[in-house]
Amino acid sequence: MSNAALEKAYAYAAELQAAAAANALPRYIRRHELRQVVPVADTTIYEMEQRGDFPKRFYLTSRCPVWDLSEVEAWIKQRRAEADSDKTKSGAPDVRKRKRRPVRKT
Repeated sequence: MSNAALEKAYAYAAELQAAAAANALPRYIRRHELRQVVPVADTTIYEMEQRGDFPKRFYLTSRCPVWDLSEVEAWIKQRRAEADSDKTKSGAPDVRKRKRRPVRKT
């Protein structure tokens, strides 16, 4: 092959790689991988899914639930933005309103 033909082949291969990178396949994670990304209990994740506060799982097979990694990452970024803007920080609970163990008068 001549140098011009080789350069043309390399250019075409580079175009194919760029197109493949732009149209990357979605990444799905299973439960054990999700626990590494989001260190929350399974029941908490389930409850947040039911409330609509967490990305929904879907099943590849009847026994294989998966989550879309990009949705989970977007959820984490949203939570971080809310935490930075102090929307989720509620502070300490008001102990004067509890029904048991009343606060001692000092």
